[in-house]
Amino acid sequence: MERGSCAMSPVPDLSVSGSRYRVLVGVTGSVAALKLPSLVSQLLQTPGIDVRVVTTERATHFYNTADVPVHVYRDQDEWEMWSARSDPVLHIELRRWANMLVIAPLDANTLGKIASGICDNLLTCVVRAWDTSRPLLFCPAMNTAMWQHPITSQQVATLQGFGYVEVPCITKKLVCGDEGKGAMAEVSTIVETIHQYLPNLAI
Repeated sequence: MERGSCAMSPVPDLSVSGSRYRVLVGVTGSVAALKLPSLVSQLLQTPGIDVRVVTTERATHFYNTADVPVHVYRDQDEWEMWSARSDPVLHIELRRWANMLVIAPLDANTLGKIASGICDNLLTCVVRAWDTSRPLLFCPAMNTAMWQHPITSQQVATLQGFGYVEVPCITKKLVCGDEGKGAMAEVSTIVETIHQYLPNLAI
């Protein structure tokens, strides 16, 4: 598709009509991104919710978008849908659409970006524009040595200061072979935490 073409615009997929609760899942470049298909599939088992995904480009190294049963928005979508001042801006449309944002996994790089207010891709632009009256859950995932760096706790505290909710990482043997804290919370734990923030749906 040529840049600026509206033939495949993501906007029609972002209707806010109806009573379904809309969960936007952000995924970043941690190996834990391979759990994205499982997370989305489990969320879709919850009655009354709608799910969409926004991914960083590095995250797609770890999963196949064809395995994700909902629409996955990428950086290129932001540019392909906009060609004139009257056109919608995707990160704002996603921000308007979502009742909740869940970033799973949140890698060290994106953690640092969000804590510093950097917004240089679709996901971080959604976060920067996020309505803080709505829940934002983040699930850190990184190597143990990175997790133990003093700046990590400062950045996590900064996000908590924004009102965002941490789903803590866990201790286990990591894919790199190290054993320690830094692995993303189990998918079941993430789903249970999301359920705590849902309105009175039939769960």
